[in-house]
Amino acid sequence: MNKKYFLAVDIGNTITTIVILKDQKVMDSYRVASTLSFEKYKKELSKIFKKFSGISRTMICSVVPFLTEVVTKYLEKQFKIKSDVIGRDIKVPIKNNYDHPSEVGQDRLVCAYAAKVLYGAPCLVIDLGTAITIDVVSAKGTYEGGMIIPGIRLSLLSLNEHTALLPKVNIKIPQALIGKNTKESMLSGVFFGYGAMLSGLIDMMTQRLRTSPNIIVTGGYTDLMKKFFLHKKPVIDKELIFKGMALLSSK
Repeated sequence: MNKKYFLAVDIGNTITTIVILKDQKVMDSYRVASTLSFEKYKKELSKIFKKFSGISRTMICSVVPFLTEVVTKYLEKQFKIKSDVIGRDIKVPIKNNYDHPSEVGQDRLVCAYAAKVLYGAPCLVIDLGTAITIDVVSAKGTYEGGMIIPGIRLSLLSLNEHTALLPKVNIKIPQALIGKNTKESMLSGVFFGYGAMLSGLIDMMTQRLRTSPNIIVTGGYTDLMKKFFLHKKPVIDKELIFKGMALLSSK
């Protein structure tokens, strides 16, 4: 593989995504469940990494410290180079105004930085992952904080696990606003409910910022949720975190 290619790994609570980028464009991607057993997770990593050769740089963004060490070791074993871990080896170059800056997930900072560089500030970054996060970048380009909300999967699992009669539901777009059975009612509540909530929160944050921020939506559930943003026209960028990692690799 050409030396200009760059391997980036995003370790989330649900999914680990491995991509190959060139000039900020994702050329290939692979997904591994972060919830696999330790041995199965290592086996899947090994199968994926063996597909590539000649990688000149690797970078990891992680919210799962235990898996960070696993992936780091496998990358270094396969490619004989040191992997850069964001937050440990690389600092995201955005001023962080959180009360305790170290509490902010590196994935949130990378996406905020990428949104600022690629789309301009002020902006709101909505990441539809295991948790839904909304992050605010001010007109001055500083990271101001945001919100953390249980995501679609967590909400549906919680309803199933903490009630006596509500079933486990496969995640898919609901057929109608008014559900005609329990599963459809649960899907409708989550999708239309989250869409209305996010649209309302965008309005509230826009009023607080006293300007019209760019709205960037990313994360694993983007395709499913994008039609539920009521009366909003956000920028959809499912690869935002990897574009951010590519930007950091050029520093």
